[in-house]
Amino acid sequence: MASYQQHHHHQQREHNYEVDLPAVVPGVDIEDFPPATHIISRTPSLPPPPARFAKSESSTTVGEAEPSGLKKLDEEQGLEKWIIVDWEDDDPENPRNWSKTKKWIITLTVSSLCLAVAFGSAVITGDLKGPQVDLHMSEIVGNLAVTLFVVGFGLGPLVYAPMSEMFGRKPIYIISMGMYAIWTIPSAVAHNTATLLVGRALAGLAASAPMTNVGGSVADLWNLEERGMPMAVFSSVLFIGPVLGPLVGGFVGETIGWRWNYWVLLIFVGVTWVTTPFTPETFAVILLRRRAQKLRAETGNPAYRSATEISESDVTLGERVQEALIRPFEMLFTEPVLIFMTLYLCLIYMLLYLFFFAYPIVFQGLHGFSDGLTGLCFLSILVGILISLVLMHFWTKLYLKLFHEHGPEARLPPMMFGSLLLPVSLFIFAWTSFAHVSWVGPMMSGVAFGWGMVSIYYVASAMAAKTFVRSMAGAAVPMFVVQMYKGLNPRWASSLLGFVSVAMMPIPFVFYKWGKNIRAASRRASEQSHVMSIGSVTRDSPPIASPSSSLSFTIIIISSFLLFCFFYVEFGRTGLEPEPRGQTAGTDGRTLRSNAQFS
Repeated sequence: MASYQQHHHHQQREHNYEVDLPAVVPGVDIEDFPPATHIISRTPSLPPPPARFAKSESSTTVGEAEPSGLKKLDEEQGLEKWIIVDWEDDDPENPRNWSKTKKWIITLTVSSLCLAVAFGSAVITGDLKGPQVDLHMSEIVGNLAVTLFVVGFGLGPLVYAPMSEMFGRKPIYIISMGMYAIWTIPSAVAHNTATLLVGRALAGLAASAPMTNVGGSVADLWNLEERGMPMAVFSSVLFIGPVLGPLVGGFVGETIGWRWNYWVLLIFVGVTWVTTPFTPETFAVILLRRRAQKLRAETGNPAYRSATEISESDVTLGERVQEALIRPFEMLFTEPVLIFMTLYLCLIYMLLYLFFFAYPIVFQGLHGFSDGLTGLCFLSILVGILISLVLMHFWTKLYLKLFHEHGPEARLPPMMFGSLLLPVSLFIFAWTSFAHVSWVGPMMSGVAFGWGMVSIYYVASAMAAKTFVRSMAGAAVPMFVVQMYKGLNPRWASSLLGFVSVAMMPIPFVFYKWGKNIRAASRRASEQSHVMSIGSVTRDSPPIASPSSSLSFTIIIISSFLLFCFFYVEFGRTGLEPEPRGQTAGTDGRTLRSNAQFS
């Protein structure tokens, strides 16, 4: 107990607050939290006071203070003292102080969970025709297997994120990945459309926890100056998974059948799930809460508390969820940075999922590739992602130097470069999509796309929410992409997307030039500066983690419904009926596309 006696004295220490405490107290600033060595007071009959502490005038040390309105009661009645429990200097239980080897093992382990989720969203696109034929589904209904999964892992964080604040990251990972594995089985054994689609929706909902919590786990482990490469690895995994999906799914589907895409996914998810019980908890709030509980049990002194035990003792899970649903309305109408960065994230995620359907149209419809060979074409996007990952490692080191001179806007140059690559890649893909032009042209456009996509994502995700909004945007793609490419042809459909990306291109340049003025006009935007400086890609900073939940859900769902109705009316029932079987069919009975359709 000697090591904890300093809790009774006023000592000056340094603390890392990027994630540990203010991250889980919405609306509370970093300076509101004292070091663990200090005491606040409360009346046992009153609810816990807010986490507001007075700073000592003589130093930067935060000293003993009385919550507003309780000082007089303290003098008249005497109040029970809280002893705030925090990390010691070089505390071996602090995840930031673990060895680099251990931190990298944990980083790669939790990132593999995101890889399994992202892979699961795309692996079935390698063979969508199989279930459409065997289960007698139309093309649009078959594409819902992608849409419902992506919608699921967009909605899940609204519940999983508040739950992780209450119970920690580890139990959420265990439950989420376990349920993901279980709900993958119905789709693998489905003999009707309902079973397949319900299984996909529930699997996506179950799988969503890593998408919102892994960024937080990485931030739990690494200090500011170390965090660049781990965050880059995590960001890249979110796109490597969808790129590997069609590659694996194409060969599996054409050799042993579409059901084996689900069995392969189940094996992958099962392997990653086995690692979760052996992954230690990293969330400082939970670890400090456990330390305080242990001290209370060992000493019999109920005064030992972590800061969040005091400030959030009466906060329920329902209130946390409500906070996640209400906050976006305020932020979405008041924060231009969030609005435009979120729009950019939606665009790149929509483009990624669009290529799952555009590549087969171009490479199979125009060049006669098989499902497996079409999957190989996605390797070009993977090459671009890896190039961006390597360069981002060097850029992060430079950014740490530039930040002190240029502020948060120093993070934007990679995004500015990526915003140029994105339309270039789309126009190359568009105007090399001819049957008489080599397949090398459209495939090589993927390198520029992957490079630009990750460069934009790595920067924008530090300032905007990712999981919910981008998932809803990606989920809408299968509902219109095939009809768009059939109606406009691949050249003009891809060019249309290129023009949209050109329209979005000025965003990072505008924020680079006038970002300081924009942030000065907004209190929350000023708070974003801290998160931008540490490269946080995590929900651990509530002001930037959910700029979209309710409002974006409503907008995107309504938009998707209107698009669905439009194409239903435009193409009539013939667009929704299953394709006839046995006409120009291959050995597996699937109708082949006509090259003339896309020429």
